[in-house]
Amino acid sequence: MKIAVLYGGISGEREVSLSTGKGIIEALIHNGHDVIGIDFHPNRIHEILDLKVDIVFVGLHGKHGEDGRIQGLLDMLGVPYVGSGVLASSLAMDKSKAKQIFYQNGLQTAKSISLPVQLGKNAHTMVEEIKQALSLPLVIKPNQEGSTLGLTIVNTEDQLLPAIKEAMSCDSMIMAEEYIVGREVTVAVMGTQGNEKALPVVEIIPKNEYYDYESKYAPGGSEHVCPAEISKDIATKLQRDAVLAHQLLGCDTYSRVDFIISDKEEPIILEVNTLPGMTPTSLFPDAASVIGISYEEMVEEFVRISLDFQNV
Repeated sequence: MKIAVLYGGISGEREVSLSTGKGIIEALIHNGHDVIGIDFHPNRIHEILDLKVDIVFVGLHGKHGEDGRIQGLLDMLGVPYVGSGVLASSLAMDKSKAKQIFYQNGLQTAKSISLPVQLGKNAHTMVEEIKQALSLPLVIKPNQEGSTLGLTIVNTEDQLLPAIKEAMSCDSMIMAEEYIVGREVTVAVMGTQGNEKALPVVEIIPKNEYYDYESKYAPGGSEHVCPAEISKDIATKLQRDAVLAHQLLGCDTYSRVDFIISDKEEPIILEVNTLPGMTPTSLFPDAASVIGISYEEMVEEFVRISLDFQNV
């Protein structure tokens, strides 16, 4: 097939997307496809408008790629693409909205509040609102951002104001969330809608204090234990919850769902990634390899599932 791969982009996750795109392109070429790589930029939208391909593989991360915008453009052009559609992409990217959906459907979430910047609230006002709603320690982060960009773990009150300002620099809405102490795990999900399966649970052991940008992408920044050394009951619940979260948002083809296992052994859902990283240090390929699926086979399966779904 003739396949276009969109990568790069203009979000804060550009460098990660460049690596993801490279891996996807190499896998598709290995699988015998005719591949066009496009380093996406909104100012070069003609590169998308003029596409004549069988399908587009979206390897973008963050804003303008993972939030439903590029998916909406491809929908209007009638061009098939790999992965989730507009609504699922935008819902997953909006952490506050996604958490509401999870909570209403029985998934355990961390207590949080969302504060819209565009309503004229200043950072000092937000400090007081957060102090009234939550206790320390807590997490301050942008509502729509990935790879822990703009995220701060706040242990003391004097850290609140700079943390809020940091998050505000990334997004028009910020989220304050209780900080859950526990083990960080993730579950990859793949399959046609209604027939998704969860891959083995991966535990992430970061070398830094928490799973920050460096831990995610620097070689040796974190250790991935797969399958995670947890009880069968907890693993089963995590996999079940991951598939449910994927389905609740209406995700398609694949996603990766992040959790914290609290010190009370309770899986608490953090977020769903509709376009998880596919770099050499990424979690989804690690989980696939444990059950005998190579990187190239995984990429080919994503293409097959997407074409089957869009040809129904």
